[in-house]
Amino acid sequence: MVIDKPLFLPEVPMVIMACEKAFGKLMCGHVAEIVAFLSESRREGKRLDEVERGLLQRLMKLGHATLEEYVKQAGDGNVGETLEQEGRCLHRSATPHAKAYRSIFGPVVVCRYVYWIRPGQKIEAVPLDARLGLPAGEPSYVLEDFVGRLAMEMPYAQGVGWLEENLGITTTVRAAETMVAKLAPHAETFQAARAPVEVSSEAEVLVVTADGKGVPMRRPLEQRLEEELGIRRHKRHHKTTYAKARKRRSPGTPSSRKQMAYVGAVYRIATWKRRPQDFLDEVRHATVEADRPRPQNERLWAEMTQIRKGHVCEGARRLFAQLGREVRSRQGSRPQPIVCVMDGQPSLWKLQQTYLPKATGILDIFHGMEKLWKAAYAFHPQGSAQAEAFVDRFLAMLLKGKVGYAIGILRRLLKRNKLSASRQEGLQEAIRYFDANRERMRYDEYLKAGYPIGSGVAEGACRHVVKDRMERTGMRWEIEGAQPVLHLRAIHLSDGWPKFIEHRIQSEQTALYALPA
Repeated sequence: MVIDKPLFLPEVPMVIMACEKAFGKLMCGHVAEIVAFLSESRREGKRLDEVERGLLQRLMKLGHATLEEYVKQAGDGNVGETLEQEGRCLHRSATPHAKAYRSIFGPVVVCRYVYWIRPGQKIEAVPLDARLGLPAGEPSYVLEDFVGRLAMEMPYAQGVGWLEENLGITTTVRAAETMVAKLAPHAETFQAARAPVEVSSEAEVLVVTADGKGVPMRRPLEQRLEEELGIRRHKRHHKTTYAKARKRRSPGTPSSRKQMAYVGAVYRIATWKRRPQDFLDEVRHATVEADRPRPQNERLWAEMTQIRKGHVCEGARRLFAQLGREVRSRQGSRPQPIVCVMDGQPSLWKLQQTYLPKATGILDIFHGMEKLWKAAYAFHPQGSAQAEAFVDRFLAMLLKGKVGYAIGILRRLLKRNKLSASRQEGLQEAIRYFDANRERMRYDEYLKAGYPIGSGVAEGACRHVVKDRMERTGMRWEIEGAQPVLHLRAIHLSDGWPKFIEHRIQSEQTALYALPA
């Protein structure tokens, strides 16, 4: 069906007259340009996507003109020659002062009068800034929001390029880094003041998980401690008969050292009672049950060890302090089970005892399976059916609560078989691991109670929060750049970004213009 009627042309005078009445002739030109573009696109038979891109460009220009007109109509902030504020008499500046405002549509200059006690001294009040709610810096809150969201998903240069290519918003990598750095201080206050999750709507079991993931750094933590605080950690000294290279060039040696980022999660999950055989069948067939409960209201945190005001702030300790606060805020009036699922890192379990003493500690079963595979390879070839049968046999023991029995068999196998040093190492590692964590390996009780026995959420969080953003090819970080991204990315992945941006805006507006909190 062909429509010969020209599109939009009969409505042009009405639209232009309405725009001219509301915003003046400047904006009318942009509206007329959009109408002309649509009519021309119809005559030339352009594809819809071509029209869509052309329309976006013209709408961005219209937005810029509209924003400029809105600022113009707001006035110049002149409220008289003097202004009384907190018992002081402020005087108006002789001429308006310009403030640059970088919006998503382009730069806008706001010319307004300022008030001070004496000319040339500190500016005490800017009525127009308060009326418009201008930010402290040049970037608008919307531009800051856009840049922050992109920086949480991709490298700064890639995000800046995306903005320019798709929306025509031009900024620099340095400016994007600065915006993220200014967002970061609000992340900690947001997490601390975040509204607690409604307990009545949650599932039965409150789960805490934590894990660590290395971030490639330009300067290792040991170097910073020595340079900034004079703290020299103990190092092993090896005697060598050759001169060492200034840079490490040996094959397989990493070009930079990593610093641990500790990621934690708190969520609720429904109980899921199972038998050991049910878990074995799931592992053997690599299937996921359709009725498996899903985590609810998950919140994430990420911390690295930092040097603040001459003191060392341990990342893992800061993480568990936040996890402890979250758990206390999500405990209901009636007793509900709290479980902490982690791997066997002793330092994390010590912190769990300090900050979450009432939680039931559960050793991640999948880390235990990794140790079993290493033990199996002491006797059987890798990838063999015999190794798989070995793992299944001992995994069944662990799931039935026979941890001591399994350790005893592994020790007897170690004594009876003459193994090479490399094969002994994997077997001894498994024995030490199970022996040190046997109190957290009562899997028969956990399965019967319906508790989770794997820390997949923590490992997934480490991958999403750290690896997917911080370990891309060629990336090397300083702590001043890494920690802000980790803080903001944890909020972003917890679905808290919109509320965080509102918190950031309200915090700055209150500080700038003394708004009621």
